[in-house]
Amino acid sequence: MTKLNSKRILVIGGSSGIGMAVAAAALAEGADVTIAGRTEERLAQASGALGNVRAVQLDTSDSDGLAAFFETEEAFDHILVSAAQTPTGPVRKLGVADARAAMDSKFWGAYAVARVAKIADGGSLTFVSGFLAERPSASSVLQGAINAALEALARGLALELAPVRVNAISPGLIDTPLWSRMDDEARKAMFAKVGASLPAGRVGVPEDIANAAIYLMTTGFATGSVVRVDGGGVIA
Repeated sequence: MTKLNSKRILVIGGSSGIGMAVAAAALAEGADVTIAGRTEERLAQASGALGNVRAVQLDTSDSDGLAAFFETEEAFDHILVSAAQTPTGPVRKLGVADARAAMDSKFWGAYAVARVAKIADGGSLTFVSGFLAERPSASSVLQGAINAALEALARGLALELAPVRVNAISPGLIDTPLWSRMDDEARKAMFAKVGASLPAGRVGVPEDIANAAIYLMTTGFATGSVVRVDGGGVIA
């Protein structure tokens, strides 16, 4: 029997990148998977690629919409939140409006889900943070602060929501569609340079994070944890 046989899994941000990889891994473990995202077209594309999933339009910035969705749902066994659009840059160059938008998307979006999500006892809620919480960057100060806040939220919620388990995954640099706006050669050069600097010898792929997500869903003794999957980025 597979690890998540017939378990109800919701992946918010499941239409691309890390979220889509988590959805694929959960399907492979026998789960009943729902992917959620803001864009109907991207959800349709992801559903076609993944196969046997349900797709739901959800926006984590819409508190009323989130509440209405969970009111009509049975409790999920596991929920992962990876949806976020976060402008970044040095504090002196990143405008306050963009900074607030980043915080609204990644931190307050996760907070909004945690307030209303229906999760079965012994189930789990997992956030995706990032290694900048531990290794700050002069060019991404806000990102580090948001990630650290998200990890603190997970630890506090692990106490408040028990026996639901709450954890965070902290990725390093991951090759996802987020980087598709870069020129191909520049992106490849950046990945090669960063990969060469890491003990793991490469940058990450979404499947690396999906492995950690399945671990947290299926390990009943894991709560209040931050699982770092960064290729050694914090220690390099």
